[in-house]
Amino acid sequence: MLILEDVHVAYGAIRAVKGVSLEVQDGELVALVGSNGAGKTTTLRTVSGLFRPRLGSIRYDGTDLTTLAPHEIVARGISQSPEGRQIFGSLTVRENLMLGAVRRKDRAALGDDLDRVFDLFPVLKERIGQSGGTLSGGEQQMLAIGRALMARPRLLLLDEPSLGLAPLLVQRIFDVVARLKAEGVTILLVEQNARKALEVADRAYVLETGRIVLHGPARELAANPEVERAYLGG
Repeated sequence: MLILEDVHVAYGAIRAVKGVSLEVQDGELVALVGSNGAGKTTTLRTVSGLFRPRLGSIRYDGTDLTTLAPHEIVARGISQSPEGRQIFGSLTVRENLMLGAVRRKDRAALGDDLDRVFDLFPVLKERIGQSGGTLSGGEQQMLAIGRALMARPRLLLLDEPSLGLAPLLVQRIFDVVARLKAEGVTILLVEQNARKALEVADRAYVLETGRIVLHGPARELAANPEVERAYLGG
């Protein structure tokens, strides 16, 4: 479904991504793990069209994404839940969710999709008329994921969904990620919590200073002594 080949991204003189190649098959959950500053978020933002690669190609269902605007990429079925949530604090929960569907033409189906989000995150239904800025951090993360799902994506990009959350909320978020995977949603997950990411992923890539240094089945990487020592607290 998604293929990155030798992608390079830079901010001025800073080379943030240095030749990343990865792929995501239809129905897979692929994790991209690594420490802060490794280039994980930059990679996702480049897939979304927020950054342009200096070199390399990004193809989605055979379409070259490198020249498309972000809204055109969303229209093709890619939606992102960004790092830091980036919800609109002055808008209600419902208004934030509906913004995720702004490119949708099938307006009659939006009610069903709202119900799906509320099934995944019941607390959002309780807060439907509440301003997004008054939600807790965990509730805002749920809202960010729900907003991305309202686009009915074929490929969901999740950027650091557990960042800054208490352990109980981290588990709740990853339970939802596992459920989405079981429902057939294709997911590219960026996550600093490598242990949780490798628990839910089919395959994973380890990114260090802008380069892929390891990749393979998630279970194998979780058992790799190098990964355990560097990322799993072993």
